Amino acid sequence: MNRIKLGTSDLEVGEISLGCMRMDALSKKDARLVIENAMDLGVNLFDHADIYGGGKSEEVFSDAIEMNPLIREKMIIQSKCGIRNGFFDFSKEHITSSVEGSLKRLNTDYLDILLLHRPDALMEPEEVAETFTRLKNSGKVNYFGVSNQNPMQIELLKKYLKDDLIINQLQLSIMHTPMIDAGLNVNMQHDKATDRENSVLEYCRLHDITVQAWSPFQYGMIKGVFVGNKDFPEVNEKIQEIAEKKGVTDSAIAIAWILRHPAKIQPVVGTMNPQRLADIEKASHITLTREEWYEIYRSAGNVLP
Repeated sequence: MNRIKLGTSDLEVGEISLGCMRMDALSKKDARLVIENAMDLGVNLFDHADIYGGGKSEEVFSDAIEMNPLIREKMIIQSKCGIRNGFFDFSKEHITSSVEGSLKRLNTDYLDILLLHRPDALMEPEEVAETFTRLKNSGKVNYFGVSNQNPMQIELLKKYLKDDLIINQLQLSIMHTPMIDAGLNVNMQHDKATDRENSVLEYCRLHDITVQAWSPFQYGMIKGVFVGNKDFPEVNEKIQEIAEKKGVTDSAIAIAWILRHPAKIQPVVGTMNPQRLADIEKASHITLTREEWYEIYRSAGNVLP
């Protein structure tokens, strides 16, 4: 698998990462198989959150590898915090307790990366910055990032931080492209021209923040998978056509479409099926042409200006 650097850090990772949200449903044996298969394929970043499975996903992950130090040092483990039952919470108390909980469940001394999961309207950036500094100085978190945040939210936080934010995790798939749509429809008077993202993709590129694409096979707000979905015949026909030409699966093409973007976006795939992950990994070894990329984009119902 090809590798990329995360933001301004010295972390080198496979260009595809594994999201562990669904790992709570696996047995220890099956979870170990998923993790070992991922690492054999070149995946070394594993994405967690304190809310995944109510914390069980982190426990299953740790138990599966028995948190062997030799395995741990080959991994980049990131977790997220901030989502609570009915509200968001970036207070120092919650961030600190969330990290402590993740460390305990993962049976590790440190997180490589901590992300703030969704914007908290009541965020006090000075308090977040102080908490980040304390976590880093104590050796409990090495790097920090955000998820689902726009440029001004990031700028507000950066004003008080000592270290760079290296990741912004955002929803992106062939069927969910608002951060791309607005950039293509500049100076136009229709819905696709509405900049709902505040040019977040361009902002992240300018500031060396790696975009991680969550739900790369979903449409809408986690409404379902579009690949192979009969409700989306045109995009699936085009994906299948290109997949057959490249000798890979439709899922690999969906990921290759994201990887083709020059922003070096890192997809977070959540499959717990080793064979499917092996099929998806082939996306790292093919490059869509410019024509193919735009054909897929148009087949998803997008009209170029």
